[in-house]
Amino acid sequence: MIEETEEYIDEIEDTLDDIDSTDGSGELYEHFKVVVDKGQKPVRIDKYLFERIVNASRNRIQSAADAGFVMANGKPVKSSYKVKPLDVLTVMMDRPKYDNDIIPEEIPLDVVYEDDDLMVINKPAGLVVHPGCGNYTGTLVNAIAWHLRNIPSYDPNDPQVGLVHRIDKDTSGLLVVAKTPDAKTSLGLQFFNKTTKREYNALVWGIVEKDEGTIIGNIGRNPRDRMQMAVLDDPNQGKHAVTHYQVLERLGYVTLVKCVLETGRTHQIRVHMKHIGHVLFNDERYGGHEILKGTHFSKYKQFVNNCFDICPRQALHAKTLGFIHPRTKEEMFFTSELPEDMTALLNRWRTYISNRE
Repeated sequence: MIEETEEYIDEIEDTLDDIDSTDGSGELYEHFKVVVDKGQKPVRIDKYLFERIVNASRNRIQSAADAGFVMANGKPVKSSYKVKPLDVLTVMMDRPKYDNDIIPEEIPLDVVYEDDDLMVINKPAGLVVHPGCGNYTGTLVNAIAWHLRNIPSYDPNDPQVGLVHRIDKDTSGLLVVAKTPDAKTSLGLQFFNKTTKREYNALVWGIVEKDEGTIIGNIGRNPRDRMQMAVLDDPNQGKHAVTHYQVLERLGYVTLVKCVLETGRTHQIRVHMKHIGHVLFNDERYGGHEILKGTHFSKYKQFVNNCFDICPRQALHAKTLGFIHPRTKEEMFFTSELPEDMTALLNRWRTYISNRE
């Protein structure tokens, strides 16, 4: 089974989850330990650990090594370190290891479609998808575990079933969940091979000049702000990412666009749109919660602040999702209408433009 699809792996890296979120105590806690076999040939430590730590990507292991959390015989080593027979390898973190078993929780779910193989969910904004640092309960995965609690074959702690991809906490819209390993394999391959159909609607700051276009740029951690992702200048860094966009509606100082993803990188639409000068409306992490376009009149500032209150998150919605059913091979296609907060936001801007005219 392919467990490291482009989007899925970012959400299930439990062993090395959130290495940037530390408790600052200075004390280190053991999260993983292994003694290298006597007959082991020299191999990079990141490759060696990648093959042994469940649900951890090689990139995450390399980041942990860069932060000084990967050790050989008690000493921090870089990811290029070649392991030797009988080396004692440990992953140490500056917080205790968290028991990350998924506990079913009775949280309402908007199930758009469900059969014996999969389910499609319409996630509301504000709901975290998967447990992580600071959000160990109350997530979409906990809700799914409750919804499927009476299916003996579904184990929410088994990486061979469950979410196939993810969307950000403050993004609303469609997600697909695999209920069987075969479904997970098939859907994972479709995401990996870029054959799924995914469209998002986003309200962005500014006048998008071209009616349509394509944004290509490697996405990786912003070296100046670890809480952000960014388009990186070095083609050897980050992950290849492609976003196609089309203008749906021009609303003065903001523009409603449709974004079609070829790849599924962390914050991809948010980062790519910022890269071309159009930050998502009210996207606090990337600066969209400031008044970036418009007039200096107090009435306009009050209008925009009211808009921020109406839609208190980035204005981004996963509107459509299409894939081939893993068992029947039927083409499945789902659409989710814009949620109330984004609909109200757009109507406010339409009224504003109409009054100006």
